[in-house]
Amino acid sequence: MTTDTAEIAIHRGLKEVYFDRSETCFIDGRAGKLQYRGYTIDDLATRSTFEETAYLLLHGELPSPAQLDAFDAELKSARALPGEIIDVIRLVQDAHPMDVLRTAVSALAATDPETGDKSHDATLRKGVRLTSQVPTIVMAHHAIREGRDPVEPSPTLSHAANFLYMLDGNEPSDDASALMDKDFILHAEHGSNASSFTARVVAGTQADLHSSITAAIAALSGPSHGGAAENVMQMAREIEEPERAADYVKELRSQGRPIMGFGHRVYRAEDPRARHLREGVQRLSAEKGEPKWYAILEAVQEAMRPYGRLGVNVNVDFFAGVIYYLHGIPQDLFVPIFAVGRVPGWTVQVLEQMENNILLRPLLHYVGPLDREYVPIEAR
Repeated sequence: MTTDTAEIAIHRGLKEVYFDRSETCFIDGRAGKLQYRGYTIDDLATRSTFEETAYLLLHGELPSPAQLDAFDAELKSARALPGEIIDVIRLVQDAHPMDVLRTAVSALAATDPETGDKSHDATLRKGVRLTSQVPTIVMAHHAIREGRDPVEPSPTLSHAANFLYMLDGNEPSDDASALMDKDFILHAEHGSNASSFTARVVAGTQADLHSSITAAIAALSGPSHGGAAENVMQMAREIEEPERAADYVKELRSQGRPIMGFGHRVYRAEDPRARHLREGVQRLSAEKGEPKWYAILEAVQEAMRPYGRLGVNVNVDFFAGVIYYLHGIPQDLFVPIFAVGRVPGWTVQVLEQMENNILLRPLLHYVGPLDREYVPIEAR
């Protein structure tokens, strides 16, 4: 006997299902629009900073100069990691950077003085600390696995500049810092994506913020969510020269294989975040003396242009991977960089979940046999 499925609508992947209300992120996938707290991503990417954008997400309004100064000071004061966390990183240094990040964030729960306090204010303070600690974890691990001592975070540089500084101890150029800052802004929040939904599911059980962020990092580590930037750079290296891009695209499409950096679960138009990295890649490629990478991306875009009418357009990851590569960042750190920018978004998703909390418990429609007779093992 099997159950009847005719009367039940199944929304696989929860596609087009609204499970709650939010005041944080607005996405119009058909028009290619993205807003944080009502402010367009175009304004934030061109006129704001990551620090200001993080404040906006966490507090709901743009800060005054005094509020931004205080928030910036709070971020900078939280950059250093407890010695115990460095020990944990050394212990698991041979693991993938996302596994190390997940483990270190989980371990931070044992050192944070407010881990057990799930009030709004305490959760907000923990989110600010994690925003600063996650980039330090990523770069401390990178140094340790190379046999170096971690670079101590700067007490003065901006969030983005400090991240690049911790890579090798050299202060980045203003242009390089500004581009990384923009990258963090563009990745800061994106509604109910897989990792943010995971964070909300965990928060729905009344678990603490560190548990929610740890789970979000685990979800982000899957290649279907966070791996596109790494795959785009791999694709560019396989193409090698712009002249080969059209044939490369044609071959993959003939095999029914996806072109990395194109298409999105939400966007049918071009991902509005992508255009803000395009110019930056062009400038950084020239600055680093490697203009061919931008030329390859442009050639791939041109080859993919006919598919735009089918809703297969460029997404934010298409340009992000080349930015990281040109900074000398290893490919297995590309997804952790995504996490560096996303901590404020994860935090505000948890805060929203906590405000009117309910256990997230969707149903599975059972379609297997029913009322089967149990046969003792000696009779099987």
